[in-house]
Amino acid sequence: MGELVFTEKQEALVKESWEILKQDIPKYSLHFFSQILEIAPAAKGLFSFLRDSDEVPQNNPKLKAHAVKVFKMTCETAIQLREKGKVVVADTTLQYLGSIHRKSGVIDPHFEVSF
Repeated sequence: MGELVFTEKQEALVKESWEILKQDIPKYSLHFFSQILEIAPAAKGLFSFLRDSDEVPQNNPKLKAHAVKVFKMTCETAIQLREKGKVVVADTTLQYLGSIHRKSGVIDPHFEVSF
């Protein structure tokens, strides 16, 4: 795989987006997950906090917490790519994330939902 290049403009866009997202995480997380489920309805079963509901619950604290982690990690990754040219995540964090996703049955194609 070739080296990933992340421009200053791309980093700035992600940082700007994070500043907007963190102002209203519940609103944006609901929108984000609603879009995923509209594009890939079967993905709902992969989220333990969505699996047993008929819709994406607006005030679901687990949805909010998950979205914060996803949005924050995306922002931190953008900064690392720009500053270091690579992403460094603690081994324990990667192991934990991998084990959770594996237990949930998540596979590579599940990450390819396009907007």
